[in-house]
Amino acid sequence: MSVNKILAAALCLSVTWFTSCKPKGSGNAVGADAAAKTYVAPGKYDELYNFVSGGFSGQLSVYGIPSGRLLRVIPVFSADPEKGWGYSEETKPMLNTSHGYVPWDDLHHVEMSMTDGVADGKWVFVNGNNTPRLARIDLKTFRTAEIIELPNSAGNHSSPFGTENSEYIVAGTRFSVPPDGDKSDVPIKTYKENFKGHISFVSIDKNTGAMDLAFQLKTPGVNFDLARAGKGKSHDWFFFSCYNTEQANTLLEVNASKRDKDFIMAVNWKKAEEYVKAGKGVKQAVTYAHNTFDEATQTAKSEMKKEVTVLDVAAFPDLVYFIPCPKSPHGCDVDPTGEYIVGSGKLAALLPVFSYDKIQAAIAAKSFEPEKYAGVPVIKYEAALYGEVQKPGLGPLHTEFDGKGNAYTSFFVSSEVVKWNIKDLKVLDRQPTYYSVGHLMIPGGNTKKPYGKYLIAYNKITKDRYLPTGPELSQSAQLYDISGDKMQLILDYPTIGEPHYAQAVPAELIKDKQLKIFDINANKHPYKANGEAEAKVVRQGTTVHVYLTTIRSHLTPDNIEGVQLGDEVYFHVTNLEQDWDVPHGFAIKGANNSELLIMPGETTTLKWVPDRIGVFPIYCTDFCSALHQEMSGYVRVSPKGSNVPITFGLGDK
Repeated sequence: MSVNKILAAALCLSVTWFTSCKPKGSGNAVGADAAAKTYVAPGKYDELYNFVSGGFSGQLSVYGIPSGRLLRVIPVFSADPEKGWGYSEETKPMLNTSHGYVPWDDLHHVEMSMTDGVADGKWVFVNGNNTPRLARIDLKTFRTAEIIELPNSAGNHSSPFGTENSEYIVAGTRFSVPPDGDKSDVPIKTYKENFKGHISFVSIDKNTGAMDLAFQLKTPGVNFDLARAGKGKSHDWFFFSCYNTEQANTLLEVNASKRDKDFIMAVNWKKAEEYVKAGKGVKQAVTYAHNTFDEATQTAKSEMKKEVTVLDVAAFPDLVYFIPCPKSPHGCDVDPTGEYIVGSGKLAALLPVFSYDKIQAAIAAKSFEPEKYAGVPVIKYEAALYGEVQKPGLGPLHTEFDGKGNAYTSFFVSSEVVKWNIKDLKVLDRQPTYYSVGHLMIPGGNTKKPYGKYLIAYNKITKDRYLPTGPELSQSAQLYDISGDKMQLILDYPTIGEPHYAQAVPAELIKDKQLKIFDINANKHPYKANGEAEAKVVRQGTTVHVYLTTIRSHLTPDNIEGVQLGDEVYFHVTNLEQDWDVPHGFAIKGANNSELLIMPGETTTLKWVPDRIGVFPIYCTDFCSALHQEMSGYVRVSPKGSNVPITFGLGDK
């Protein structure tokens, strides 16, 4: 039996065991003081905001830590009926792509904006995995402000990862594919000749956060999994984990696992920037959507862009280098000093730690393998290696750091988190997870200054952890106290969707910057009603515009007649409240376009096409006062061609 087959059998046995049994010794895993460490008294705030990917929900969840309380779900890549995201006329353009309206995607990873290598609390960037996109979320409003599509990409998994000052948010394609365009129709078996990887560098405006696709790197056709930017001394570099260096196109579970070593790809992004500025890039015709939400008009727009600048890395010998890494590396993480790069080969029995200084020395000395890989130099393994963590566990995936010289790695197969020392590479502690842990997160653990008090493991397969809920169980986060020498499990809490990566920051970085209302005087929405006196109903052919206002506890107007079958009715609802946390909802019977939720000072639009004659109630859907139930009205729909005129009113007016 080959080594590969033995390893595969071992993995299968381990998976079977861990999906059916508790880890040994799990009965004593929770400390007696766990409740005291996670209890947040009524009326008190949590210590940290925790931003957690929602996986196949396409959304981003926000939790308080250490309580594990769910604070908000931010709609990003999927339509969300709770907030009308993707249903209101103002937000529909945010889900536009070059493929048309895409109302559901797969959100995997989270990256906070940074200044000098530390989270600054301005924005959160997240990735759409299926239809490759990046999104920016504004942390003043906890709303998605911008989404940009990525051409030449498929399966946007190695994304989003930022440089120390968020100069760029970077995205690597998981699937190499033929570049976009009229030459992309090629036989799949020509993978090695025609399939290419692309790394997208999206520049970030320091003041506004605005995103722009600055350039792409065209690479050999491998699969990119994850990445990290350098820090401090390695600031100018980016490191990507690569698998399928066999360039297989079928049965990848076997054919992409044949080589003993795949690669970490080291990219000198400063050099790439210089080449682009010098005009060395090639302009490629592509089509991708760039969607932005304008706070002034409270309306999104979608623009189709037609060009991207591409650098072929094989044409620039000092731009990209491969470093051998065993085996099918998943995580690729850089310690707070920027010196150590950890490659987590998910099929490897050890953890290699590479040295930035040794990598630079190897490049200077041209300590390369005799043969390039697809035109790219390959640094000798020993020339880049700082050392190996021996027998750390089975199935290493991700590593984060506590800022005290320690690293923590998740092990999917052996369902555990392992703490080890970066300098001497000795294992210091290991704690079970329940059960198969994927990502883990230490607040600030990817930055130059980790907070180092907590670690959260994000787990799949949670048999026996929560009350059962049919065939599918909730996925899980587990909070560990890592302030002492030994990790201590102190809390379980369920998550929304599949939690991939997450990040967390101290609450004081964000909580006092919150926008409490939209200033109604600054509202530039073209259909705003600036007070009840401007509420009206206007017919334009078969289109009817209803300028409607809400305030506790009535709609204006609340009686509308003259709508005819065949009309398209647009309810432009302006919330006149100027008080924090007093949204109003709006709904009408028979609407197939969800509802609206309108914040104070905001105008939002619901499109309704009545399908029958009659009288249709309208009402506020969000409890807002003691007379909330009275906050309602009626719309009369008459046959097409009826002589019932447009009339509207409130009370006797």
